Amino acid sequence: MTTNARLDGALRLLGVGEPARRVYLALLELAPAPLRAVGAAAGLGDGELSDAYAGLVDAGLVSAARGDEDVVAPVPPTAGLEILARHRAAELEESRVAVGGAFEAFRRQRLAAYNDDLVEVVTGDAVGHRMRHAWASAREQIRQFESPPYFPLPGATQDALATLARGVTQRVVYSQASLEHPGHLKEVIEPCIEAGEQARVVPSVPVKLVIIDEAYALVSLSIKEADVHNTMLVVQPCGLLSALVALFEQSWANALPFHGRAGRPGGPAPADRRLLWLLAGGASDEVIARELGISRRTLFRRLQILMARLGAANRFQLALQAQRSGWL
Repeated sequence: MTTNARLDGALRLLGVGEPARRVYLALLELAPAPLRAVGAAAGLGDGELSDAYAGLVDAGLVSAARGDEDVVAPVPPTAGLEILARHRAAELEESRVAVGGAFEAFRRQRLAAYNDDLVEVVTGDAVGHRMRHAWASAREQIRQFESPPYFPLPGATQDALATLARGVTQRVVYSQASLEHPGHLKEVIEPCIEAGEQARVVPSVPVKLVIIDEAYALVSLSIKEADVHNTMLVVQPCGLLSALVALFEQSWANALPFHGRAGRPGGPAPADRRLLWLLAGGASDEVIARELGISRRTLFRRLQILMARLGAANRFQLALQAQRSGWL
């Protein structure tokens, strides 16, 4: 992937629209330059150019140069990137609250009377059986929110690997707690990624969820209840299933990608790649040191080396620069 393509993808994840991304990329090539020349390079008319430039100014990414309102240039992006990241996090949280609230209302008010053909309650040992059946029945894709607590299911990783081997697309959004769970990154997550799983990470997921094709979903009533009661719903095609699919897709779009241990030429060593992913996922120093099998002193030394290599002044910049460089 080219540098421009990676930057375009990073700006998209931060909520910058397509015309504004084109203007920003053109500015990086031409600035300082007259705004009209930048618009011509970006292929935008006056109206689109004005809106795109105003959006970049509001985001704190560009401004007028040399005191001339007609000549524009990018500005140091630290503050602007922080604002954009907060906006995206707020949008995702609003979506989680809305869908989560709708689900809780459904559970409290309608679950007992709901049509058994659309929602089935599964408890106890039957949970493991339905999970294994779900993986075996997938034909095209599996979408999953993954987080502890983990239901004791022998052979679950092998089931996932076998599903990937059949050519089924598997997209998983992991919570920070998944990374921190002892041994889970090395023994479960990385083997699946190496087999072709597409993985991303967020600080937390709203519910434990597995969506099989467009056919049905397996949903824990909540992560806390799954730990206590081992209870889940099997949701057939209905409005609730559509809402769960939409929630997954929005979370996926805003999550941090992870491409496994295999690095591209000039990239970090596998251990440093794992360090960066744990760091970007919000894991504590204690957890990162434990997962890597190193001391905190060695961890700090590795972080200093990586920050110097990427020109990062702090850990936030390190994670951002690692993503831009295709290291995550």
